[in-house]
Amino acid sequence: MLIAVVFLLIGILLLTFAADHFVEGAATLAVRMRLSPVVVGAMIIGFGTSLPEMIVSGIAAGSGDRDLGVGNIIGSNIANLSLVLGVSGLILAIGVSTLTLRRELPLSFGSVVLFAVLMQNGISRQDAAVLIVVMLSVLFLLVRPTADDATDYEPEFADLEEGGSTGTEVVRTLVGLVGTVGGAYLLVEGATTIADSLGLSDGFVGLTMVAIGTSLPELVTAIVACRKGHTDLIVGNLLGSNIFNSLAVGAVIGFVGPGPVLDPNLTGLAAVVMVVIALLAGIFMITGERVVAWEAVVLLAVYLLSIPFTAGGIDCDAADLNAEQIADCAEKENAAASLAPG
Repeated sequence: MLIAVVFLLIGILLLTFAADHFVEGAATLAVRMRLSPVVVGAMIIGFGTSLPEMIVSGIAAGSGDRDLGVGNIIGSNIANLSLVLGVSGLILAIGVSTLTLRRELPLSFGSVVLFAVLMQNGISRQDAAVLIVVMLSVLFLLVRPTADDATDYEPEFADLEEGGSTGTEVVRTLVGLVGTVGGAYLLVEGATTIADSLGLSDGFVGLTMVAIGTSLPELVTAIVACRKGHTDLIVGNLLGSNIFNSLAVGAVIGFVGPGPVLDPNLTGLAAVVMVVIALLAGIFMITGERVVAWEAVVLLAVYLLSIPFTAGGIDCDAADLNAEQIADCAEKENAAASLAPG
């Protein structure tokens, strides 16, 4: 198992480092092309910060570890609005713009709820198609100009105009993408091996170790932004990440590895916690249009208290299953076969 732990740690470090360079490189190129600040924030940075989740969940689903992929989505959505937002709120009060409350907040909450509902009976190709259609509709709403949209680049975006040559940024973006894929592969390999060795369900591992690993880019970015006093985009980026996780990453799982979710904790308690934290964080954002220290403590407490209760999932590969668990796994595997492509 030592090798698996090494794979896991290297995968997390590579994901964090490579994903950061992919986002920075892609955003720099977009700014230099004079794309709209809304497009840069919603599409380039939003997609880039969710790229680790997308690749990790896609690899997991494609290799038969669907629960790990679904757990990664749920765990990342939970971590974004509790762990990342909570740590950021302890460092500095996080302001939330009126436009974010009107647009990103309801879209993000709706996306989380939709994913939580669709996953109850497994994720099929039809569900994936629904998620893609909704994702495209959300993108249209996000990039559509409004009277409240800024016409000039925010300080965070203006900083991106500096740096190396365009060619250097292209190479940086491509290397970041390759590194993210490599890190995701190592992370999945290490996590699944650890799960098998310790008898943990793939869903629980996805909710915890993998989700924290794929959420590190958001956490690092948020901490750096707080230290620089650039808090305007933190909430927008986190909400955007949850939108991409729920819709785009969920669709990837449905297309690559459709089937039922075997771990009952994922469709039960974990899904409820994901929706409750999204609602709680939304309430904190609306009241006073900022997230302050005591609210950050509440979010962190909810995150830490919820983790132990998600550890009781069924590992269908375990050797010590009782007759009822074996029957449950067999039933769900048969359902998986019916949902999988012929």
